[in-house]
Amino acid sequence: MPRFVIDENMPRSTGKILAETGYPVMDVRDYALREATDDEIYRFAQEQKAVILTADIGFGNILRFPMGSHWGILIAHFPGEISNRDRSSATERSSQQDRTDYTYMRKRNRYAVC
Repeated sequence: MPRFVIDENMPRSTGKILAETGYPVMDVRDYALREATDDEIYRFAQEQKAVILTADIGFGNILRFPMGSHWGILIAHFPGEISNRDRSSATERSSQQDRTDYTYMRKRNRYAVC
């Protein structure tokens, strides 16, 4: 089961929902990484062998964070007008959906959701 590092730009409820679903979750705010650089968060996630869950599109830079060099990066992009409550609700609904809606790619203990 993948582990997740939740970036500070995601609502805390995101981690709570994932944890309630059984996923191991680490919120950067609980590990003295508030306002950390992307590189610091990346290193922490690699040490934890965890997927980064973030809204920071900078993590999408494949030159900086090439595929296969990490445990996974999931960039959650929401419309600018969506509230934290709606964002959390969407996360909860997606965690409860039938997993056949998604393709999970696993290679050498690394995950990608397509």
